[in-house]
Amino acid sequence: MFRLLLVRTFAAAVLAAAGFPPNVRAQTAAPLPSPLGLADVVRLAGDRRDEIEAARARTRAGEARPDIVSALEDPMIAPSLDHLPFMLGGADVSVTIEQRIPLSGLRGHRRASALADVDRLRADARRTVLDVGVQAANAFLMLQERRRTTALVDEQLTFSRDVVTAANARYASGTAPQSDVLRAEVEVARLEALAAALVSEVHSAEAMLNTSLALDADQPVPPLAPLVLVAPVPAWDGIKATLVERPELVAVRAEIARADADVQVMRDMYRPMATIRTGPAYTMADGKGWMAMVGLSLPIWRGKLRAGVAEAQAMRAMSEAELRAMTRMIEGDAAAAVHQVRAARDRQAAIRTDVLPRARMAIEPAVAGYTSGQLPLVSVIEAVQALWLVQADLIAADTELGLAWARLGRAVGSYEGILR
Repeated sequence: MFRLLLVRTFAAAVLAAAGFPPNVRAQTAAPLPSPLGLADVVRLAGDRRDEIEAARARTRAGEARPDIVSALEDPMIAPSLDHLPFMLGGADVSVTIEQRIPLSGLRGHRRASALADVDRLRADARRTVLDVGVQAANAFLMLQERRRTTALVDEQLTFSRDVVTAANARYASGTAPQSDVLRAEVEVARLEALAAALVSEVHSAEAMLNTSLALDADQPVPPLAPLVLVAPVPAWDGIKATLVERPELVAVRAEIARADADVQVMRDMYRPMATIRTGPAYTMADGKGWMAMVGLSLPIWRGKLRAGVAEAQAMRAMSEAELRAMTRMIEGDAAAAVHQVRAARDRQAAIRTDVLPRARMAIEPAVAGYTSGQLPLVSVIEAVQALWLVQADLIAADTELGLAWARLGRAVGSYEGILR
């Protein structure tokens, strides 16, 4: 018992020293807000996804590089036996400390290159946040579509079963043929099969949403908040002005800055490197003393140096061309995203305000005509199916509008003011 207590105490001390709370195993992720909104999903994904933590850790590692690459080379201590007579009557010895020092701005330019790399890594981390956000938004909207479709199918099933009841009543009274009953039952069977398939589809969408939030795939997902996107589509001039801050462009500009620094590093190689060596010495003839030496490297292999400069200049030209090409592609992507949002909003508005009311208006006359014996059952079913198709189109239009807004936020480089 004492050993077990000792082991547990030691384990708790190790965890505390490592920065873990004592109940680290008992801690779980905070519950999701209910109802869960689209903006909540994007925010939670940015807080929890390990891809973002990996990108940030990569950035922290890069932040250590400037101090590494700009430091002087380590000094060398060299004990030396300078002269040992064959008669072993003594010896000349010395102990020197040697340090190499560049006679150019090599260290500063290497540091500038490493700092540019840090800027690129930070931009990559921002890009990861944006990618994770749009993935989570897609998963949210897919789950919302599946759940809304399930509710619609349940409503359709209720109505179809009522139609079966009405058809049976008319068949029993001799005012309708048996084919009406069979046709209505076929519709019920079709919807039941669709409802059964949607159960697994909803579970699949829930697993994808949980995964996009760095949660267990089988964790329950709370009700989802309705998608409300009332903000106007941003003007193109405002969007274009913000595109310069896209992390992809920031990363390429950092590549250009690094290439500039690398060109200077290669040019610094034309200048010699100084070597200083000093330390105490002892000779049999003169006794104790001090020695010092200064040396210079001779960068005489100019062909190699010119090739290094040419390589660095070519890399800079490549990065500049990539910046121009990526700027054009990003502007085109953002412009397309704006038009997609407008198209999705126009489609949704048309279905909601024009098509859906017309489809609903056709139901009541069809049901009344069938009840009075003036219309066949197929007229009722066709009218109802037309309504269901329009309702399904509205769900798809709402989902597409949400996806278009998410893609616009990704294209602009920020979800603030885009998703709510």
